[in-house]
Amino acid sequence: MNARTLNPESNFIEREPYYEAIGSEISIFEAAYANRLPVLLKGPTGCGKTRFMEYMAWRLKRPLITVSCHDDLTASDLVGRYLVKGGETVWVDGPLARAVRAGAICYLDEIVEARKDTMVVIHPLADDRRALPMEKLGVIIEASADFCLAISYNPGYQSVLKDLKQSTRQRFVALEFDYPSASMEAKIVATESDVDAALAERLVKFAQMTRNLKGSGLEEGASTRLLIHAGKLIAKGVPPVTACQCAIAQAITDDAEMLAAVQELSSSLF
Repeated sequence: MNARTLNPESNFIEREPYYEAIGSEISIFEAAYANRLPVLLKGPTGCGKTRFMEYMAWRLKRPLITVSCHDDLTASDLVGRYLVKGGETVWVDGPLARAVRAGAICYLDEIVEARKDTMVVIHPLADDRRALPMEKLGVIIEASADFCLAISYNPGYQSVLKDLKQSTRQRFVALEFDYPSASMEAKIVATESDVDAALAERLVKFAQMTRNLKGSGLEEGASTRLLIHAGKLIAKGVPPVTACQCAIAQAITDDAEMLAAVQELSSSLF
């Protein structure tokens, strides 16, 4: 199979992503974008933040450049660096610089996981300046009028060491996400995984039982994303208890006692 290569600047979402609005987040994001305001999405993992960004990129007809932040992500990784190519030293833009030039939406997922120097880089982009200093080139790039900066984080994973400073968060319009209502979540699971409504409802009930264990042995309960994974396995013939074990239980914990407890919950429902 041949892999398809996409330039980030041309990464338009061509087909409408399936997304169920849980409130007024679509109109608020559109208003923020019209006013060139950056947006902060906060909420638990797997609740639909990334899908929302894909939907908004499709709706606004802008390319989407997503960066998954991690402990080793530096400012140079975002802005760019000199590389040796064919015996010559050439400058290569990072994903943030490419988004600024192309007028794309740059989505920095789980921003608190990145190193602190990245925060300094995004500050001038997230206020009235809308500019990206390229220190190694000695220039400042003014963002295209279509450029949008969006970041996300999970407050449930916050710690003293991985907190989002006030100097950063107060630059953004904030949208809070959470798991949808039970009926809407069942509709999403059924639509995305192609299981029937009754089975989707039981998967959601199972997820709610695991979410009640948060703080009592689990860091997080089952996300909507994991329910969809389990539903897809079931739709392909995997028994529900086995699907819940592989797609959900093993994903949310490695603790043997918690695994047994979670599997007992799934066995009681399927």
